[in-house]
Amino acid sequence: MARMKTFLIYALLIVVFFIFSEFIISVGLNSSYNDIERKDNTSQVQISEAQATLVNGKIKGTIIDSEQDNLTGKYVEIDLYSSRDNMVGRRYVEIETTDVNRTQDFHIYFEAEDIESYSVAIVNEKQGGELEIIPEEWTRPEIIVATMFTLLIFWG
Repeated sequence: MARMKTFLIYALLIVVFFIFSEFIISVGLNSSYNDIERKDNTSQVQISEAQATLVNGKIKGTIIDSEQDNLTGKYVEIDLYSSRDNMVGRRYVEIETTDVNRTQDFHIYFEAEDIESYSVAIVNEKQGGELEIIPEEWTRPEIIVATMFTLLIFWG
């Protein structure tokens, strides 16, 4: 009985440590993101969140395709600029709106250093020089499942 109680205490300590570390990691990552400024006035693209750390960042927004502007098949070009106003990279989002749904949500993640600002433009085709695509941020359930699989690999 005492042995079972010891295992239960160890399991409880592991769960408490896991929850504590998830909280600390989440707070640490979210506090390291800083807002970046927009340098254009393209009305068809509304940005709801644009943030960057020292090495990566994310931009989330909505594309609004009005009746007069048929944007389907075009691209949203997002240029990323450093603090010295040098273009560091470029990302594209393909516009796939329909007649029924004239808005499209998008989110991009990028890996570039020292990003301070960005500009948005609507273009007909992609040009070269696009940043490599990095995986999207994982959701909390995906992180938990991956952690459990990792623990099983090391445990077994």
